[in-house]
Amino acid sequence: MSYAFVFPGQGSQSVGMGKGIYDAFPCAKNVFDEADDALSFHLTRLMFEGDEAELTLTKNAQPAIMTVSIAALRVLTEAMGAEISPVCMAGHSLGEYTALCASGVVDFADAVRLVRNRGAFMQEAVPEGQGGMAALIGASHDDAVKLCESVAPNGEVSPANFNCPGQVVISGMTELVDAAIANAKSFGIKRAVKLSVSAPFHSRYMKPAADKLKLEFAKISWHEAKFPVIANVSAKPVKSPDEIQKSLYEQTFSPVLWEDSVAFMTDEMKIDSFYEIGAGEVLAGLIKKCRKGMNILSAGTPEKLEELRAKLEA
Repeated sequence: MSYAFVFPGQGSQSVGMGKGIYDAFPCAKNVFDEADDALSFHLTRLMFEGDEAELTLTKNAQPAIMTVSIAALRVLTEAMGAEISPVCMAGHSLGEYTALCASGVVDFADAVRLVRNRGAFMQEAVPEGQGGMAALIGASHDDAVKLCESVAPNGEVSPANFNCPGQVVISGMTELVDAAIANAKSFGIKRAVKLSVSAPFHSRYMKPAADKLKLEFAKISWHEAKFPVIANVSAKPVKSPDEIQKSLYEQTFSPVLWEDSVAFMTDEMKIDSFYEIGAGEVLAGLIKKCRKGMNILSAGTPEKLEELRAKLEA
């Protein structure tokens, strides 16, 4: 069995996520406590008792989702004693940072502070309401590019996520995203749906956020990855600190090549099993659409982690 660990991105958050492992395993509680200490505020309280809208704010959702994933991984390896040997790791947008933390590139406290800042920088890059995103359902890669060029020939709207066959997310200035939605059917696109986000992520408008992030990169220690991590920006593995930081910098304002990443992992790295570690099942759903016949499991609860431990042991 050749398997990869994958880590979810923003959109997987929900109030109460991670509570099961927090209550059941001291090593998971330690991760939540470490996040609270690193951020100097009660992220855990927000996650378990807070308002959904506040948790969904980018600066809160990103560290929260990372915390659940790292806590789940520690339950698997420490409390359940699983020996892990993934061929590689990967994550969607924010999840790439989680994958790097899981692969030993950055310490958790540094990583959770970094993604908290990332969320704040991304939100600050464009005034609220001036940027947005939309999902194009039934769109090919070329359909999405041509649609964007038709309404914004200078790149004010561009593809942000190539998630799976028939699903591309576009990002840019609000009025032009709205124009793209209105024109989508004329390009053979089945449906276009405005997303509930407050900024045009993974577009050229995130360049100021990337520049601020680069300054934060210089403040922490980076190590070579224990397991190769597939970079969103290239859909290829990265291991050295220099190439990792370069890929994270570019990822901020470049499309997430998730469909290509899954193709590389299955075709080039011969992955036949994907294990999503953390909240939700978003990546499992995308992977099923990218590649048929894969062994896929989402593990973020005690029961699912035990199921995963048994698979790894077998």
